[in-house]
Amino acid sequence: MVTLLGPTLGPLLGGFITQYSSWRWTFWSVSIADGMFQLIATFFFQETYAPVLLGRKAARLRQETGNTSLRTKWEDDDLSLRKKLQVACTRPYILLATQPIFQVLTLYISYLFGLVYLALATFAELWTTEYHQSISIAGLNYLGLAVGYIIGTQSCAMLIGIVYRRLVAGNNGTAQPEFRLPLLLPGALMVPVGLLWYGWSAQHHLHWIMPDIGIALFAIGVKYGTQCTQLYALDVYPTYAASASAGAQSLRSLAGFTFPLFAPYLYDKLHYGWGNSVLALVGFVIGVPAPILLWIYGPALRRRSQYATGV
Repeated sequence: MVTLLGPTLGPLLGGFITQYSSWRWTFWSVSIADGMFQLIATFFFQETYAPVLLGRKAARLRQETGNTSLRTKWEDDDLSLRKKLQVACTRPYILLATQPIFQVLTLYISYLFGLVYLALATFAELWTTEYHQSISIAGLNYLGLAVGYIIGTQSCAMLIGIVYRRLVAGNNGTAQPEFRLPLLLPGALMVPVGLLWYGWSAQHHLHWIMPDIGIALFAIGVKYGTQCTQLYALDVYPTYAASASAGAQSLRSLAGFTFPLFAPYLYDKLHYGWGNSVLALVGFVIGVPAPILLWIYGPALRRRSQYATGV
């Protein structure tokens, strides 16, 4: 939630900082906060990666017992540091190039992140130019995104656990990664509905609460999409979760960079109504078939993969 909540609260605070202080303090405040969070993470965050934890345990047992044969299956003394770095840097892109499951997940999550940063880049201009609000007041509308993210995070976390447990119980207690997917479908529907609501209410200059409701609904759908795809990817690629995350981050960061570049041209030519309608249509075409196809073909694709968890 924090990764998406941060970009929504940043413009809110930045609007007041810029209006009542100077633009320099937008950079100073971020630098100070970043330094504090880095210190907290360094001293209080704990390692969770299973191969690393088991490797530490094996090293401790070798030291205590003197038995040098106690090693995990991930430890390989024959690999040099250069080779390890090579594997770590190439595996994310191998997954992207060879794993259909990962390709579908990454395509959809990248599109969602592109939409998020498109909204972040254009949201303030809507309120300052179309609704004639001040910079500080315009920043308050980012609370619509924040509220959507909070509702989406909390409701999806609760519902996905309920659905998952019921599906496992109905499958004789056997868990499947695909049991993480059902909530991806309503999330994929909320994204285009939210975009249409936001776009057309802004197009017709309805009361400011209407675009905010639309953007909140969009944010809820984004959180359903990100949580379901991340949990599914972790279940499918448990050993290579870090590589899967790195590969997905590469493409979604690229989408977050490129989408705001064409946003001004999109809204200039099609305005908010039809511009968001185009984005909603693409989101519907990508997002709705994804959980259905993965539910049907996911087990077979996992069986054929050397990286994924089989059935």
